[in-house]
Amino acid sequence: MNQEIRRGDRLRHRVPTPAAIALAATTMPLERSQAARRPSVRLAAQSPHGQAPGREARLPQTGQSTCHDVAGREIPCPDSGQDGEIRAGLPWPEPRFQPRGERVHDRLTGLDWTLDANPAAFPMTWGEALAYIVELNDRGALGFTDWRLPNRRELRSLVSHQTRDPALPAGHPFDNVFPGWYWTSTTAVISPLHAWYVHLGGARMFYGGKDQSFLVWPVRGTGNEVLPATGQIRCFDETGRVIACTGSGQDGESRLGSAWPVPRFEVHAETVLDRMSGLCWLRHADPTGAPVSWPEALAAVARTAVPSPAGPWRLPNIIELESLVDCGRHTPALPKDHPFTEIREGYWSSTTSLYEPDWAWALYLEKGAVGVGQKAGAYFHAWPVSGP
Repeated sequence: MNQEIRRGDRLRHRVPTPAAIALAATTMPLERSQAARRPSVRLAAQSPHGQAPGREARLPQTGQSTCHDVAGREIPCPDSGQDGEIRAGLPWPEPRFQPRGERVHDRLTGLDWTLDANPAAFPMTWGEALAYIVELNDRGALGFTDWRLPNRRELRSLVSHQTRDPALPAGHPFDNVFPGWYWTSTTAVISPLHAWYVHLGGARMFYGGKDQSFLVWPVRGTGNEVLPATGQIRCFDETGRVIACTGSGQDGESRLGSAWPVPRFEVHAETVLDRMSGLCWLRHADPTGAPVSWPEALAAVARTAVPSPAGPWRLPNIIELESLVDCGRHTPALPKDHPFTEIREGYWSSTTSLYEPDWAWALYLEKGAVGVGQKAGAYFHAWPVSGP
C-alpha cells in the first residue's frame, strides 16, 4: 500500500506495484477524518445529473495501442478482443494539449488545467484542498477566478493507459507531475468520510480518508460534453455528514459533465441501450455465472449467443465500464432504477495495466473503484458490451 504523503515531506515516493494496488482496492482501511473548515466557491448548481441536456456523450479512447497476453508479453492485436485492438471511443485530437501560458487546454475534453501539476507545492487534506482553490480564486490566479477541484471523471480523463510514471499521454506539456495520489472533488458515498483520488503513477482510482494529505491539480471550464457527469448530487463534510452544497466547491455542487438523459436506459429484450454513452450492454450482467480469468472473459463475451443490435459483443474497455458508475450510489454503484440483472461486485475490462502487463484493469462495482487484477486469476466477472 502506498505511503501517506504529509505536509513537509519531500515529493519522492515509491509507486506501489499493481499487486499492492489490487490489494488496496479491497483491503484499504477506513480511517476517521477530522472536521475542517468548509470553504466557499463561486459555482452554481446545475441539473441533477450534469449540465443542461445536450448531445449523447461519446466516451474517449483509453489511449491503449498495444496488446498483451496473460503473462504480460506483447502480442499481435488482431483477433485478441483487447482494448489495444478495438480502440473504442472518441480518438484523441492531435495535438491533444494546447499550452496557453501558465495553463494548458485539453482539446479532448475542453477543460483547462494549470501547467504546474502541483501548484500548492505540498500535500493537503481534502478540506484544505477545497480551501486552497478558494484562495486561488480570491487572488485571481493566472487571471481567472473560476478554478475548482476536478471531479473524478475529469481528473482521470488526463490518464493514458499506454504510459506509466506518470500515466499521462506521451509528450504532455505539464510540469511538476508527481506519480502519486491527487484529490478529486467527489466524495465516496460508500463511506462519506472518504473522497475519491487518482494515482497519476499507475492510474488507479480509489478513495482515501478526507483527513489524509494528497496533492491538488486545479481545473477550470465546463468542458465540451465528452465526459459524463458523475451523478453525485449531495455534499458532505470531512466527518461524512451531509451539508448544504452552496459554496462547498464539491462535485455535488458543480455537477459538471454531460447530463444523463431521462430515461437513461432503454430495455430491448435481453439487451440494454445506455442512452448516455450509446453503448449496448447485455441485460444479464453475469453470463459466465462465476468469476473467470481475463483470457476466459475475453473468450466468453465473444461467444455470447444473444443477438446484439450494435455490432459484435466484446469486453468493455475500462472507460466504458466505469461510465456505468453513479457516484451518488453504492452497492451497487449503478444509477437508480437501472434495468440490469445478476449484478456482481467486480468486472474485467479489456484494458491491460501497462504498469505490469500481466495485470488488467477492473471495476469494483459495489464501490465504484477502478483497480487491477492478475490476468491468470479467476477474480472478476465478464459483462459484454457492443457499439458504438
